[in-house]
Formats: sequence, C-alpha cells, structure tokens
Amino acid sequence: MGNERDEKDKALFDPGNMLFVFYVGVVMGLIFLAMVVDGRAAVDRGNRGEFNLSEVQQGELLFTGTSEGKYLPAPQLSQDVEIYVSGMAARTMVRQRFLNSSKEWQEAIYVFPLPDESAVDRLRMRVGERVIEGEIREKIEARKIYEQARKEGKKASLLAQERPNIFTMSVANIGPGEEVEVEIEYQQVVGLADGVFSLRFPMVVGPRYIPGSPLKENGEQGAIHFAGSGWSLDTDQVADASRITPPVAIGAENKLNPVRLMVELAAGFPVAGVESLYHGITVSDEARGTKLIRFSGEVMADRDFVLEWKAEKMQSPHAALFTENRGGNDYLLLMLMPPEGENTDKVLARELIFVLDTSGSMAGPSIIQARAALVLAISRLHEYDRFNVIEFNSTARKLFPKAEAANVENRDRAVRFVESLQVDGGTEIASALNLALDGRQNNERIRQVIFLTDGCVGNEETLLAMIGSRLGDSRLFTVGIGSAPNSYFMSRAAAMGRGSFTYIGKIAEVQEKMMALFQKLEHPAVISLSVVDSKGQPMEYYPDPIPDLYQGEPLVISLKLPEQSDGLQITGSLGGQLWQEQVHTQTAARRPGVATLWARKKIRALMDSLALGGEKSEIREKVLETALEHHLVSRYTSLVAVEKQASRPQEQRVRQAALKTNLPQGWQADKIFGGTSRTATPAALHLFMGGLFLLAALLLVRRNRRAGV
Repeated sequence: MGNERDEKDKALFDPGNMLFVFYVGVVMGLIFLAMVVDGRAAVDRGNRGEFNLSEVQQGELLFTGTSEGKYLPAPQLSQDVEIYVSGMAARTMVRQRFLNSSKEWQEAIYVFPLPDESAVDRLRMRVGERVIEGEIREKIEARKIYEQARKEGKKASLLAQERPNIFTMSVANIGPGEEVEVEIEYQQVVGLADGVFSLRFPMVVGPRYIPGSPLKENGEQGAIHFAGSGWSLDTDQVADASRITPPVAIGAENKLNPVRLMVELAAGFPVAGVESLYHGITVSDEARGTKLIRFSGEVMADRDFVLEWKAEKMQSPHAALFTENRGGNDYLLLMLMPPEGENTDKVLARELIFVLDTSGSMAGPSIIQARAALVLAISRLHEYDRFNVIEFNSTARKLFPKAEAANVENRDRAVRFVESLQVDGGTEIASALNLALDGRQNNERIRQVIFLTDGCVGNEETLLAMIGSRLGDSRLFTVGIGSAPNSYFMSRAAAMGRGSFTYIGKIAEVQEKMMALFQKLEHPAVISLSVVDSKGQPMEYYPDPIPDLYQGEPLVISLKLPEQSDGLQITGSLGGQLWQEQVHTQTAARRPGVATLWARKKIRALMDSLALGGEKSEIREKVLETALEHHLVSRYTSLVAVEKQASRPQEQRVRQAALKTNLPQGWQADKIFGGTSRTATPAALHLFMGGLFLLAALLLVRRNRRAGV
C-alpha cells in the first residue's frame, strides 16, 4: 500500500504533470484577477464619460461625440418639476431642457427615476415653436417608428419603461444650436399614514448589487432590450445588468443635475403644517387655501424629495371615495381607514424576525440609522414574544438557531450583537429571505418579519417570486434605509408580504417612524378583506387580494364598478370577529385621473403575477390591452412622437455622449466600488479566488523543489 502511494506522489510531482498543474493555477488566478481589473476598468471608463445608454439612471442626456464612438457629457440647462396636489391625487410634470451647443446633429438619450406607482400617460417634445405630442404604441412598434424617423432625419422622441420606477427617453435629430424641451406627465396617489399626508419624488437611483453569473451573450438583443456597457455584465439573474449600472460622479464631481421644484398644494382642508424632510423649502399662501412650495436654494439630484402635511383638526373618516367616468365605465378610488379603538387591548402572541442589511451600500449614515432602529425594536419586545435577528451581506447568518423568548438576557445579547455589526460585501437578499421566511401555515403565533435595507438590487423579480413562494402565514414589513432606497422593490415586497413599507431617511426619524411601525405590529389588523357592490356582485379591484388593514395606515383600492351599482360592502376579520364597512358611491367626489390610477394598479397586479410564475403570453396580452386603452407606458408599451417633416439633411451624421449620475447622499464610494468589500459586484470573491489559485501554484512549485524533482 505504501509503495502504491509513493508511486502516486511521484506521478503527481512528475515534471511534466507539475508544469501542467502550475500553468493551470496561474491561468485560473489571472482569469479571476482580470475580472476584478476589468470591473474596475469599467468603472474608470464610466467615470471618464466613456459609456452608453444603459449607464444612466436619472435625467441625463447622452451624445456620441467622437469618431471612436466614446460618450461625452452633454450640457443640461435645467430640470424643472411641477406637482399639482388636489385632495388625494397628484399630477406631476417633469420638464428637462437641453441645448445642443455643438456643430453636429445629435440624438439624445436619458434615463430617470419616477415613483413606482406613477401612471405615465403623456409625452411632449418642444423644439423651438414646435410641439410634438406622443402616442401610445406597442413597445416593438414604437421602437420601429422611432428608428425609421431617426433615419429619415425627422425629429422624434421615445419614452420607454426600463423598470416600474425607471424610464428611458430617446430624442432624435436635434440640430446644432437647438434647444430641446422634453415633458412627461404622470398621475399618482398621495400617501396617508398616522394622520400625515405625504408625497415623494425620487431624484437618484443608487448603484445596484448584481448577483449571478455573466451571460455568454451580454444582454438580450431586439427591439425591447439592448445590451449596455455599464460596469457590470448581464447575468443569469439580472439579464439587463449592463443597463442599470451607470457611471457615478465621485468626490468633487458629485454635484450634478440641478433641480427646480414647485408644488401647488390644494389639500381640500385647512393645513396645519407643511414640512420637507430632506430639503430646504419656502411656503407661501395663495388664494382659496392653496399653498405654494419651492426649494429655498439650489438642489442637486442626490436624494429623494419628500413632502408632508397635516390637517388642522384631523378626524379621519372610515372611508374616502373618489370617482371618474371614462368610456362609459365608472371607476372608484377607495381610501379605507382602519378602525380606531377596536380590540386594541388584545395581547398578540408574536414571533418577530428582524433582518438587517450590512452590505457595503449601507455604509455611513445608513447603518447608523438601521442599527438604531433595530435596537429600538428589540427594546420594545415583551416577555411573551419570541424573536431572532438575521444579518446579511454576501451571506446571511442568524443570531439564534431558532426564535428565542424575548427575556432580558436574550434582548441584551441581541442588542450587543446589533451594535457590533459592520458593513461589508454584497446585498444577497435572497440568502436572508431564505432564513427569514419558512413557508409555514397556521403558525401558533403571529409571525412578523421586519426587513431593514436600502433594497438596491437588480434582481427584484426573482426576490418577489421568492417572497410569494415562501411567505406562508408570515407578514413582511420592510423598512427603507438611506437617502435613495429602491422604493419599488421595498413597497412591492411589503404588499406581497401583506405588511407595510416604512422609510427612514435620517437618524432623527428613527424614533418616530419605528414607533409608528410598532403600533402596527402590536395591534391586530383587519385580515381576509373582500369587497362586493351593494347587490352582492363581484367587481374588478386592485390590489387583489386586498392586503391586511393596519392601525394608522389606510388602504387604497382601485375599483371598476358593475353597471347600476350604488354602493360597496367591505368585510374582513378583526380579532376573530366579523368586521364590515358600508360605502355609498353617491357621496364620491369627482376627480380626473381615477381611471388612469385603476389601470396602473391593474398592470402592476398583472406584472406581480408574472413574477409569481404566471403565463407570460397571457399576461402580456392583458397588459397591452389595458395600457393601450388608458394610454399608459408599461413594460410592453411606449410613448412615441414623430415630427411630420424631416429637419436633418441626409448627408449629416447623428452623434451621441453622457452625464454621470450622482452618488446618493451619505453613500461611501469606496464601500461600493473600491476595496474588497464592494457591494455592487462580487469583486471580493474574484480577488480571493485569483489569489488562491496563484498561491496554490506557487506552493506546488515549492513542494516540488523540496522533493528534489
């Protein structure tokens, strides 16, 4: 036996075999190190302005300006936002003006964020005195119309959806010295929670974590998807990764994209106070109780704008109702208020699972806010509660093997654990969801999962599908952390998890926002909600199924009424008892845009079913039908506008380049793009594997020499 092993060892260290092993180690090591270098080189290329369409995530204009095809920054004159609030509805116009100061004809392309619930239904392009209105078309058809107009030298614009909260604008054939103004309009619902009305306008999208293995072909080709040249390759988990990894202005450069904003607030009641949470504003009183809000100084697009206001004497009705008739159909927007003072003394037997994101994008103020929020949550636990804490970045781990009693000893241990956590690595939300959601039904306790993260990932659909399949009887509450969280993913995860979404943008908000969340968690919700008309007829409403109704946070339901319906009946279960509410449609206030909001919510529900494994062709057909009927931009429809006459001579070429996006306020670039703890890409793993292979090759050589071979 010993002789046999000696022969194997000699074979292993045979000079020929040894040379082969050495070369394999070196080659594999260099491959992994090259992946790191290539990733950093891509970031450097982006920071020098050498990138294209996919590398922009907010209002930006791209011009191709050199014979080598490199992208150069284009001037942006201004970005103006006008928001008109009427009761519970808001109409927003985003206007961006660009000047082509070069001597070349240009094609402009820019990408920008909007609220994920925004119903985008209008596009206008102004060039000089000419105004070109957009028309809704199927996405492939719209792209063909635009490309044909571009070739013919006609001015054209195309508005397409990248994600529910990110849109791409293309503008063709802008002449030398011409100024172009592009306007889009959308409808949204005003938020209401704990007696506070709110409005959010996102202005920046942070760098996203891209999981998965690179695809052999970088991105989908065709009329709908185009491979980009961002700092990430497309992967098997994020097929459009190259389109959502834009170059980022860092350091002194991080002062781009100035924004002017105006809000005309017609609340419909006397307002006690108006507050901007993260920007300085001026507020002036206008006629008929209207207030006019503006930024008090120059503002750069590096964080979300959030406006809040309250009624002087807040007496919330049990239901608020708005209606619109369009195309012979009656549409309703129902704001259902939670019951007050009912069964509030009931003690809930709960199991709470706290999940905390400690990835690189949470560095700085974000992790401070998150730790403070979680420590406060743990301190609120009762002796009869059970709990656990999960931390995740590139991997996930539990504090306890299973949920433990919330006694003083376990709470103290959990607080010490949370306070010791540091940021590092990527945002592997899937690993955390796998630990937090167990898929169990009929739990003995009410199981509540509180998820604290910025949500900056690119694989949203995969994660939503995971929530849908593993939720069981759990309720998922998301807490968005930082200056620019991925509110689309956070709000959809909460809705799918039958919970709620809370946003914390600064440390001063932790106490107030978390206390409001605790009120929801500690009191029974109205569950198993359903709605029928007064005659018992079912109706088409969204969201469907209706989420639970929590204390302090109303539900917004969009409905399409059956013919000759004059009222609604809402039923549910509160503390094991029947709960019901009657609503008379004759009392509904008329509001334009209610039908548009219903259509947007229907599209959102359809796309959620796609993430949960629905039939793609069937869902696509239904989305197309709804979007085309209501003139809405969606995953399958775009707005396109084309000028009748050609303006560019055929002998003139069209060129393009780009603006960078700001790093969200408070984020640390070195934790995202630099060092070995990058959250945006798996660079640390590549660096580790490369070093490991090289080290193995060197050790084999050293051992070979000692063996005298």
